Amino acid sequence: MSEALPGEGEYWFNIVTGTVESGPQSDWSQLLGPYNSRAEAEAAMTKVRERNEQWDAEDEDDD
Repeated sequence: MSEALPGEGEYWFNIVTGTVESGPQSDWSQLLGPYNSRAEAEAAMTKVRERNEQWDAEDEDDD
């Protein structure tokens, strides 16, 4: 019986290469995820940018 590795069967976005990995193939410090689908992983940087913009706006409101 083989044990699945952590993250195996999930998708990860590699911030260095800008590519999606099926299962973690790179160093954890280079990855965003895990995501349940390739499409979710492909949209990772868009979601990061949107959240950063939202947090920046909230910080400005606090000042």
